[in-house]
Amino acid sequence: MGSEQATVEQIVKPPHGLTNAKLVLGMGGLAIGTGEFAAMGLLPSMADSFDISVSEAGYGVIAYAFGVVIGGPFLAVLTAHLPRQRVLIGLLAIVLAGNLATALAPEMICWLTARFISGIPHGTYYGIASLVAASMVPKGQRASAIGQVMLGLAVANLLGVPFSTWLGQVAGWETTFLVISVIALVTLALTFYFIPFVAGDSTATPIKELGVLKQADVWATLLVATIGFAGMFSLYSYITPSLQNLTGMAESTVPWMLMAWGAGMVIGNIVGGKCADRAMVPSLYGILIWNALFLAAFAFFATDIWSSVILLFLIGCGFALVPALQSRLMDVASNAQSLGATLNHSAFNLSNALGAWLGGIALSVGFGWESPAIVGAVLAAIGIPVFALSLVLARREG
Repeated sequence: MGSEQATVEQIVKPPHGLTNAKLVLGMGGLAIGTGEFAAMGLLPSMADSFDISVSEAGYGVIAYAFGVVIGGPFLAVLTAHLPRQRVLIGLLAIVLAGNLATALAPEMICWLTARFISGIPHGTYYGIASLVAASMVPKGQRASAIGQVMLGLAVANLLGVPFSTWLGQVAGWETTFLVISVIALVTLALTFYFIPFVAGDSTATPIKELGVLKQADVWATLLVATIGFAGMFSLYSYITPSLQNLTGMAESTVPWMLMAWGAGMVIGNIVGGKCADRAMVPSLYGILIWNALFLAAFAFFATDIWSSVILLFLIGCGFALVPALQSRLMDVASNAQSLGATLNHSAFNLSNALGAWLGGIALSVGFGWESPAIVGAVLAAIGIPVFALSLVLARREG
């Protein structure tokens, strides 16, 4: 077992309380998550500002995703040997710079560059924050601690995105990203005070970190995240027209409906983390089955507002997969946890693209608005045998 694993398993005492430290870590996740998802709700306003179509404005979402997928592993490899607190501070500085540049971008090319920069620290922040959270608690509470860090992303969907969308509509989309920049700045300052010193892996080198990519069980676990979680994004990517056509609700009602999804994400983070601490493998199987069942149920029973609210909440609970898989990767990537934890979020962003692409294909060939949910259910179901394969490979890896 590598020296980094030993560091993670040693309990580190936060200087001003465990609760405060986890709140600060979650606050950083709130800033990053709001910055990611708010851009989707404000695309029409940004398109008007740059005199482009909404579909062209969608390149901003793609630029952010490229920043996550490319920047995350790169930064994880380069910073694995550094103290975690310093890495988090540096990542928050990039979040601040990227969102500030987004707000001040004078033309489209600058705006696209700013969105790419904003995405660079995304995966590494969640990965390193998860390692720090795990270092502050006993191993049996690790997934719960990671889930509490991920609450920032869940709260971003529950409150941050509706508020930022409203703020962008009444005060201009630039104001939204200025506010996100302020949150990042405050979190950066709080990180100095509340986050403990957690040493990096003093033996880490780029070659050693990249060595984790030779492990078949790591790739299989990442594949679970990419395929098994893509089902949620298949529905989420087309949730507005799906709800409008299936229930007949007005477009203005949809953001408030999505708060039910966000509430489910909050519950999923908390409950899922606790379940994973008690029984990791059964919990992951159960979450994948849960997602498949309720995505399928949405396709057949989301015919009115109330049934849709209930189903969106239950689907949101499937976000429990995130802290559980994060903890699982810390087990299988024991000698390169920085890169392993970061790759998890790169995989989740790939699942975003995969789900949206397959859901779009289903719609383009003429299937109804139920089809994105059906595609999602199939993807979640495929994640089950993929997870079984990852367990077999993990046993072979020893």
